[in-house]
Amino acid sequence: MYTQMNNGRDSPNIVMEITHFLMGNGLFSSLFLLLTPLVVVVFFIIKKYSGSAKNLPPGPPPWPIIGNIHQIGESPQVSMAMFAQQYGPLISLHLGTQLLVVASSPEAAIGILKSHDHLLSCRSIPDAIDHGLAPFFFVWSTDCGQHWKSLRTLSRNEMFSVKALQAQSGLRHKKVDQMLGFLHGKKGQVVNIGDLVFTTTFNTLSNVFFGKDFLDFGDEHGIAGGLKEKLNTLLAYGVRPNISDFFPIFKRWDLQGLRKRHMKGMREVFSIWEHLIDERRAKYSSSMTVVEDKDKSFLDRLLESGFTNDQINICAIDLFIAGTDTTSSTVEWAMAELLKNKEAMNKLQEELKHKSDSNMITESHLSKFPYLNACIKETLRLHPPAPLLIPRHASETCEVMNYTIPQNTKIFVNVWTIGRDPKIWEDPLSFKPERFLGSSLDFKGQDFEFIPFGAGRRMCPGTQYGIKSVQSILASLIHQFDWVLPNDDDPTKLDMNEKFGVTLQREKPLQLIVKDSK
Repeated sequence: MYTQMNNGRDSPNIVMEITHFLMGNGLFSSLFLLLTPLVVVVFFIIKKYSGSAKNLPPGPPPWPIIGNIHQIGESPQVSMAMFAQQYGPLISLHLGTQLLVVASSPEAAIGILKSHDHLLSCRSIPDAIDHGLAPFFFVWSTDCGQHWKSLRTLSRNEMFSVKALQAQSGLRHKKVDQMLGFLHGKKGQVVNIGDLVFTTTFNTLSNVFFGKDFLDFGDEHGIAGGLKEKLNTLLAYGVRPNISDFFPIFKRWDLQGLRKRHMKGMREVFSIWEHLIDERRAKYSSSMTVVEDKDKSFLDRLLESGFTNDQINICAIDLFIAGTDTTSSTVEWAMAELLKNKEAMNKLQEELKHKSDSNMITESHLSKFPYLNACIKETLRLHPPAPLLIPRHASETCEVMNYTIPQNTKIFVNVWTIGRDPKIWEDPLSFKPERFLGSSLDFKGQDFEFIPFGAGRRMCPGTQYGIKSVQSILASLIHQFDWVLPNDDDPTKLDMNEKFGVTLQREKPLQLIVKDSK
């Protein structure tokens, strides 16, 4: 089943990428050869005292030194799904000296995200991300310490509460209206759906955070040489195979230069808005400046709470990546699935046409569209934004499903596999929104067969914010326009291959011709 999902592609593996790096750099190649005996010793020490811990979850036998690295490939969620079929819903893999445990069933997810959430809620941070900045992160914060709690409370109250979401509804409507205005001028032309939605969601979030737009629909590159590309590059560093993640003995050298490049990329992004932080901070230092509550942005709240520039920069980049990439990819996947499935598209168009009382879709209409919400849920089931969720880290040894998870184990929850499990879902590879009509299944972290946004204390705090954005944008795109593939290509043959990352992207961006709605 999962081989079919991967379309039979022979994925290059992590070993090949690391080998190419080492062979292409004589200095590091020599260093690797010199240190190989030490790595072997470290490997067998770890294997003896921790890797061979009793009662680990089952998994494929590891090779000496590299463990199971060679078996992961470029689509880890698929490889791990196939391992789960063979070894069970909770498996262990060895990536070099790093032990990885993967949960691939609702029961296994409950054990990690609910029963032992207090012990398994630390984050496992890729070595490419500077660990000195870890305390400032929101999504990547290593633990649930005081800074994380303060930031989560502040963001919930000021950005993601029911009251805050209601206050932002006018802003979201304005940004969707700007998107539609741009599209009316592009009729008959090819539009990149992912870029379109990214610009809409980024400007919405930048107004909430900073009180201004950063991107222009008419400028494909945005500001500062392409903001979307810069953010995607930062995300890519987090999932790129890194020898330091598999063999921590090499961490101090940053052999592949990923940490250095990640820091450079972050500084480039910070430079886009840092002057705004300085200007706002200067105003707050003036006793003559008074900002009314109704006019305050999230930046104002952070400054009032005593956050430093570094803390604000990290918070901004965390929220922008989490709040834009997931929304744009979900809308893009939903549009692709609806194009492939004409019957579902027709049902959604009919619902939007007959249950809205105006030509414009507003948030007041959204509760009237059960089929729209079913389409979004079905998209999230097949194409969860984070297919393995954000990796966790065991702060203490514990037991899940009668197996031992040792301290310092890295943990994945494969929600991509859970969403395609034939034991849970009838005809799991088909796009059938009807399965959610009349169903109480929701993505709020209580139904573990459907957890695209996670569960427990590390569940995405902006879930409702993101869903409202997806609902408004998708409904408006379908209601206002008709969409066809360039060259009148057959939509039933649309390429649906995935590109693995922190978020699950389409391998080929969705490009469509926009036409007037019939």
